[in-house]
Amino acid sequence: MARRKIRQTSTFSLSFLDIMSCGLGAAVLIFLILKHVVDTPVPNQVLTDQAEINLLEEEILEGEKSLVRIRNTISDISDESVTAQGLARKIEEELEELRSIIEEISPEDMDDVPGLKAKLAKLETQKRALENTVPAGSKAYEFTGDGERQYLTGLRLGGDNVLLLIDSSASMLDEKIVQVIRRRNMSDEIKRTSPKWLRARAISQWLVANLPLSSDFQMLTFNDGVKPVYGSEINQWYEVTDKLAVASVVQGMNKVVPSNGTNLQNAFEVAMNMTPRPDNIFILTDGLPTIGDGAPTSGSISGTERYKVFRNAVAKLAPGIPVNTMLLPLEGDNYAAGAYWGLALRTRGSFLTPARGWP
Repeated sequence: MARRKIRQTSTFSLSFLDIMSCGLGAAVLIFLILKHVVDTPVPNQVLTDQAEINLLEEEILEGEKSLVRIRNTISDISDESVTAQGLARKIEEELEELRSIIEEISPEDMDDVPGLKAKLAKLETQKRALENTVPAGSKAYEFTGDGERQYLTGLRLGGDNVLLLIDSSASMLDEKIVQVIRRRNMSDEIKRTSPKWLRARAISQWLVANLPLSSDFQMLTFNDGVKPVYGSEINQWYEVTDKLAVASVVQGMNKVVPSNGTNLQNAFEVAMNMTPRPDNIFILTDGLPTIGDGAPTSGSISGTERYKVFRNAVAKLAPGIPVNTMLLPLEGDNYAAGAYWGLALRTRGSFLTPARGWP
């Protein structure tokens, strides 16, 4: 009897492998479909996220700008605080020196005591003003001008008695001679609001605002005569720490009306007769004088004659007093720049012609 062959079966037959491959392929396909749905961004969501990112970037940029401004402000405050502290220490040293001098005065020197006591009282007042001054406001009068441009180099604004001479002649109404002639026949209100005169007023305010707190000052206008801007006393000095006097001087310039010719000799004679005499002089003008020794008594005056009048005026100055000139433009006055530059060199002062956009 023949032996029956037993057929062996395997669980890994071709059909089984086909089924498993199809199942695995289906699983991979489902995974890819689900992964694609998750990763595909919604257009609106993308726009929203981008807008938030842009907003955050703008906030970061603004924060960085604010941080820079804060750092600059802190730096400025620190510099002004150091300056005020230095002035206070200087005044304290002067106070101690005066106290020691008063203690050592002999009976025969008693005539000098009132003057020394007056100076001592003044220094104590200045010291109190410095101690009460906040670091951010160490000026008696704040003036920034357009764009907060406070830069000018080479000017020495210090001194115990600083005299500011402001030219108020008719030529300060305009840069061109024709316009000067036209404006000088107009009303006072139009004269006071002439662009060139408004600029002169702004420069005078800048000078007052940048004077040291330890100085005394006086502001005079000059044309064919000399007048104080504030009050009636020419021989009157105001403390820079006296904010009421400073404000009165600034307001007084608003009432000045440019007119008549320019007598610089008269202005220098008045300055040299002041008590105490100024130890630093600032002149704001636009040209050489037209009135004074050497000027013709009638008719027009030439450039050579104006220079001669200028030299006669300078001869009235006492030696050792710096004269600083700020020269505004005027048509046809070709000798002015050289003349005032030579005056600055001779007196160890300074000379400058401010930019049109300053202050």
